[in-house]
Amino acid sequence: MTRIAIIVGSKGRGSNMRAIVEACQSGVLDAKIACVIAPSEDAPAVETALSLGAEVVIPADMDADLLGILQERDIDLVCLAGFMRLIPVDVVRHFERRMLNIHPALLPKFGGKGMWGMKVHEAVIAAGETESGCTVHYVSEKYDEGAILHQLRCPVKSDDMPESLASRVLELEHRGYVEAIRKWTLR
Repeated sequence: MTRIAIIVGSKGRGSNMRAIVEACQSGVLDAKIACVIAPSEDAPAVETALSLGAEVVIPADMDADLLGILQERDIDLVCLAGFMRLIPVDVVRHFERRMLNIHPALLPKFGGKGMWGMKVHEAVIAAGETESGCTVHYVSEKYDEGAILHQLRCPVKSDDMPESLASRVLELEHRGYVEAIRKWTLR
């Protein structure tokens, strides 16, 4: 059974984390959540993780402690869910093609440093795109540049505001991340 660690960010609610945890708990994924790693105790996703029965780990120093935490728990796959910083190079290299991230656009468009949250949807609409979606990709040493594993698409409607597009893309993210993990486990 695949052992997954999910790394959450300091601001997100944890909805992608929830989708992954629930898929593991229901048997949709043949995987186990070994831990959820958060940058601080007051990260909103921590409460969600605890309510789902997941072990939460708060490293004293994320950059220095992350690789050891993952190795101690014998992690097979690392999933980023709302974590907005670059992962330390030693961790990326150790987990090459075993670390995934999700992005709320169709990469390679609308990715990179500074392209997160509502900024992505604003840029998609401003560019006059007719479709958007989400991308699950392997984590590399640069923002949003790892090889693409899975994408889901949705239309950008003529009356879309960034918030309405974000809502539609988030629904895809919850499904798409689980599908990507399944694809990864079957490779």
